[in-house]
Amino acid sequence: MSLPHAVIIAGGGGARLGGVRKADLRVGGLRQLDRVLAVLGDVARPILVASGPPGQRIALPAGCDAVPDRDSPMAGPLAGLAAAVARLAESGITTGLLVSVAVDTPFLPVDFVPRMIAGLANAPGVYAAWGEDFYPPNALWRIEALQNLPAGLARPDAPASLKALQRSLDLRRVDWTDDHDTNPFANINTLADLVALQRHTMR
Repeated sequence: MSLPHAVIIAGGGGARLGGVRKADLRVGGLRQLDRVLAVLGDVARPILVASGPPGQRIALPAGCDAVPDRDSPMAGPLAGLAAAVARLAESGITTGLLVSVAVDTPFLPVDFVPRMIAGLANAPGVYAAWGEDFYPPNALWRIEALQNLPAGLARPDAPASLKALQRSLDLRRVDWTDDHDTNPFANINTLADLVALQRHTMR
């Protein structure tokens, strides 16, 4: 099987964090973007980085490619995923696997990609969960299941969120509680979240 493609969802403006881009926030001295890149492992290059509305810029290392949102009434992670699917299609890639991860997941497990692939079976995709909590941006998709997404976002019946899209496609959940005592998908939405995860790096 060929390597999965990957997109890091990094378009959030960090409004509840004073307008600081989440990709540039440092946890344990490292930018969140760099932390996620370090653990993605064996995925196809370039790694796509969904950078949000056109004009927003993120400093990217070699091997990455920024993908701005397309013209769409939708925004957020769903728009970022659609932009990645459209970019892959422009390169002639309409089948295979696409890993999506949120940039504000600084403790993404190092085995995230292989474990999600192992949980896929015949499903159109899987998403990460930790007990009762679940994380729609941290997912694995069959690219062919997403081919109608970029154009479909303009329709009145378009899914309103990644959660709605995953529900419509009947994605399976992969629960990580068996071998993780703490939530590996804890993310940063507020200053309190940032402080808590900074303390986690000091343990």
